Amino acid sequence: MSKRDYYEILGVNKGAAEADIKKAYRRIAMKNHPDRNPDNKEAEDIFKEATEAYEVLSNKEKKAAYDQYGHAGVDPNGGFGGGPGGGHDNFSDIFGDVFGDIFGGSGGGRGRGRGGPMRGSDLQYNLELSLEDAVRGKTVQIKVPTLCACDECNGSGAKKGSKPATCATCGGHGQVRMSQGFISVQQTCPKCHGRGQVVSDPCGSCHGRGRIKETKTLSVKVPPGVDTGDRIRLGGEGEAGPEGGPAGDLYVQVNVREHSLFQRDGRNLYCEVPISIVDAALGGELEVPTLNGRVKLKVPPETQTGRLFRLKGKGVTSVRGGGPGDLLCRVVLETPVNLNNDQKELIRQLQDSLEGGKHSPKKTSWFEGVKKFFDGFTI
Repeated sequence: MSKRDYYEILGVNKGAAEADIKKAYRRIAMKNHPDRNPDNKEAEDIFKEATEAYEVLSNKEKKAAYDQYGHAGVDPNGGFGGGPGGGHDNFSDIFGDVFGDIFGGSGGGRGRGRGGPMRGSDLQYNLELSLEDAVRGKTVQIKVPTLCACDECNGSGAKKGSKPATCATCGGHGQVRMSQGFISVQQTCPKCHGRGQVVSDPCGSCHGRGRIKETKTLSVKVPPGVDTGDRIRLGGEGEAGPEGGPAGDLYVQVNVREHSLFQRDGRNLYCEVPISIVDAALGGELEVPTLNGRVKLKVPPETQTGRLFRLKGKGVTSVRGGGPGDLLCRVVLETPVNLNNDQKELIRQLQDSLEGGKHSPKKTSWFEGVKKFFDGFTI
């Protein structure tokens, strides 16, 4: 994978429109295409680098991952974001999109490569995790319904001992050309339906399809620090390709369930801690939870509700590396309830003793602001 900035490679700004990105890539690829520059290693390298950049920036999902995380966000070895290669099977897929009118491409879809069988479809599995499992990592077993290659015929669709024959109608190309006057149209072969081969003696297990429906049980290793929106790619675990073609990939989409105590924001965790009026006024020591056990939080005297306390290193270590984040505890003053008459009287006595003193700075400044606000009205 190229480590140069993809926008720099194509010569466009970060906010460039999709049409401008396509135009820039087309210009570079036209100039440096290997067919136009035989035995020119420098042109070939420029062509490959531009193709890699275009493959990411032309895909909205990959572009968003690249804009946020750089090359790490689209690294295929990291298993997140489905890096370069995840959306196009080969260069011909890109040409079908960009150079269809020049090189005769047929579109940007996933399909049959030259001289080879079709690749199977990619699949997606939605995996729900608890916050604890997402932070610590876990190996989970999942069951995925998919199309698998038939063991009886090894995916060929032909009965054991026989093999598919080349289609006589299209000569194995899978497409036929229909001409009428000056107009010539290429269509899918009606005989083999684009396969290029026909099965005269079909397999009894798959009835000539080459694939059968199965539910696979897979073991997925969830790395520590994943978050909602992350994807884990399992290469070759998607649908088997027709006619024995290679299987697609399985993308495990992570969704972290809401937690009863914590909210996660990147590397940091947030939680609310109830505090009594006594601890808020006089200070004290509270016991607060973390994902690794309980810790003590010292609350200074005269703490106001909503104050945020930061516990360093008690957050989350991201799957993309770096140190752990912090746990931010917001204290919330809890008003006493179910008071008896004696307790209510004590509070009234406390209130009387606080009257006239400078014990409520926020209340005093608030009422002064209200007074100035109404003094500004004119009738």
